[in-house]
Amino acid sequence: MAISFTDLHTETGLKTLEEFLSGKNYVSGDQISKDDVKVFSAVAKPGEGFPNVSRWYASVSGVLAPRFPGEAYGVKIGSQAAVSAAVPSAEVSKEAADADDDDLDLFGDETEEDKKAAEEREAAVKASSKKKESGKSSVLLDVKPWDDETDMKKLEEAVRSVEMPGLLWGASKLVAVGYGIKKLQIMMTIVDDLVSVDNLIEDYLTEEPRNEYIQSCDIVAFNKI
Repeated sequence: MAISFTDLHTETGLKTLEEFLSGKNYVSGDQISKDDVKVFSAVAKPGEGFPNVSRWYASVSGVLAPRFPGEAYGVKIGSQAAVSAAVPSAEVSKEAADADDDDLDLFGDETEEDKKAAEEREAAVKASSKKKESGKSSVLLDVKPWDDETDMKKLEEAVRSVEMPGLLWGASKLVAVGYGIKKLQIMMTIVDDLVSVDNLIEDYLTEEPRNEYIQSCDIVAFNKI
């Protein structure tokens, strides 16, 4: 079913389009299509008085490309200006439609620049997706004190005081070792690309000032999430 709009460069035409786009994302369905591009080419950038048109205009301008997945139903852009009486109205309408089809060639063959830009966008999207999919691991640590006189509360506070991107401390408990000595077992979740457990132990947990309470650390369990 064809949809017709007139005088989209005027306030009256924009009001008609504003009402039509109420509750709609695009002109002809749920995906952008040639109908949207055809209307887009006839509309000047709308002002604040047309929120639906402004939303639609921003959406179309953001994804305008040589090809779109949406199915075009057919949109005619006309004008209410008076037509010369010497030309029959039916003939004028046909000529105007033919002229629209000839002038609006937004879907022609891709140039080399278009192809290169599309490839760069695709590569950027893939790189971004790969970065977001960085793996995580769940690690169980044994943290051992120097002796039975070590303040285990302060030992745990020293452990949890280590903060860095990709590190999240979890549950913990004290486990008896013998001779009145207890060790701290603590869970942590890490983002693999951001946190190295070996560096965490060597550069943070067993270095000053935390080595006042911590004698050594051991990895008890290391599981990918």
